[in-house]
Amino acid sequence: MDVLSGFSVVNLILIFLGAAIIGLAKAGLKGIDMMNVTIMAIVFGGKASTGIVLPLLCAADIMAVIYYHRHAQWQHFWKLLPWMAIGILIGVYVGKDIDEAVFRKIMAVIIVLTVVIMFWLEARKTPVVPHNKFFASGLGLVSGFATMLGNLAGAFSNIYFLAMRMPKNDFIGTAAWLFLIINWFKLPFQIIYWKNITLTSLQTDLILLPAMVIGFFAGLKIVAKIKDDGYRKVILVLTLAGAIVIFLKR
Repeated sequence: MDVLSGFSVVNLILIFLGAAIIGLAKAGLKGIDMMNVTIMAIVFGGKASTGIVLPLLCAADIMAVIYYHRHAQWQHFWKLLPWMAIGILIGVYVGKDIDEAVFRKIMAVIIVLTVVIMFWLEARKTPVVPHNKFFASGLGLVSGFATMLGNLAGAFSNIYFLAMRMPKNDFIGTAAWLFLIINWFKLPFQIIYWKNITLTSLQTDLILLPAMVIGFFAGLKIVAKIKDDGYRKVILVLTLAGAIVIFLKR
């Protein structure tokens, strides 16, 4: 615990809560992960927090793939992956100079507006599934850019999968494979280019790992009790709540 010895009790509670939220999100409670982004940024600072969070995400992605690997919908995986990779590369290039606070607020506004539109479509019982190729490529680019700068890709991928009206397990399984590749792809850039993953940050991750694992198994039990129709509403609410929290954070 030496690496965490300088933190207050409140900050320690927040850190372990953030790690548990990563587990909950990777188990299928999509949208709640944006609250983890905010919590970790409060304690560690914006860019530094991404170096703490990313290794935990990589470990949680492995667990999610092991559990949900049979449910992946590969056509959607391949529609998003190349564009997310391009978005990450753009984020690597411009990420050192961008104002993180402004970026997060812009992303939060976009997410809120999109989720509100999706709530409206849900209320109208509109069954339209967007097939335009620019829908997938656009969300993929924004997701990749957002994940490199602030681990915010989950919100945009949620919007895509919800728009595709994917069943619960297909949603979670496809996202599990997608983020396994994407998050491991980001690692070298964080280590070599941004230099915000260090031996000290990895020691912190080892301490937080049990909280993430507990969150993951708790999440599996919660998700198993949610039916497909209810799952869509849960993800919309969590994504909206997470975006509002990010927007309100100073």
